[in-house]
Amino acid sequence: MRHDRNLILAILLTLLVGCATSGSTTRRAPESNPENPKTKAAALYTDLGQKYMAQGKLEVALENLNKALAADNNHADAHTVIGLLYERIGDNAKAEQHYRRAAELMPKSGNENNNYGAFLCKIGRYDDSAVYFVRAIADPFYQTPAVALTNSGTCAIKGGKLDVAENDLRAALAREPDNAEALFQMASVLYLKNDFFRARAFIQRYEGVGQQSADALLLGRNIELRLGNGKAAQDYTRRLREKFPESQQARSLDAPVVSGNPG
Repeated sequence: MRHDRNLILAILLTLLVGCATSGSTTRRAPESNPENPKTKAAALYTDLGQKYMAQGKLEVALENLNKALAADNNHADAHTVIGLLYERIGDNAKAEQHYRRAAELMPKSGNENNNYGAFLCKIGRYDDSAVYFVRAIADPFYQTPAVALTNSGTCAIKGGKLDVAENDLRAALAREPDNAEALFQMASVLYLKNDFFRARAFIQRYEGVGQQSADALLLGRNIELRLGNGKAAQDYTRRLREKFPESQQARSLDAPVVSGNPG
């Protein structure tokens, strides 16, 4: 599950996550006047908080983010970044408080609604998260709707709503055909729907955009087993063990690969 990059660009770039960004200017909450000295101070402290988070100095980051909110408690970016920090240290109660406040301050913004929806999905509140993904996608100024659609589809899989998941993921891929996460999740949902031929096509498209992961290799193996292609399944098994030998997925492959439906 991915949070929107627009609000945490400095953190992600410094950590070299390598994610694309839209380059859009963040819209402020109506309650925050960007020309107000307190709002300017909040923006400055928020930027400092981001930089310290990127350096792993979380206590200093938290201090600056609290200063940002003390200066302007209606600063949506500050609520988002401090929510990210609390999520990182495992304080989900405080993380939710700040993600929710950011969404309240920016009720029509794709960024804030996607962030809150992604967090709600992470903590297992799948139905609640769907409301915020819908709001994110409805924002005509949101520059990365495929992110929210992919998050929505991924969350729908977790909630067992496979048809909803497939529709959302198809919509994401209509906007970004090479969206690796959407391709992988589409392969996953089709596998769960026993549509193994189409699942294979999407895992191949995922690999075609240059992506590899232990989860994808394991899924590819399982798809080929379901299709009765033992040789291809063995190839996925070999690649999984070579590229991700310490992964849980590789360690789970105790039994030898055989052709045919594994039942």
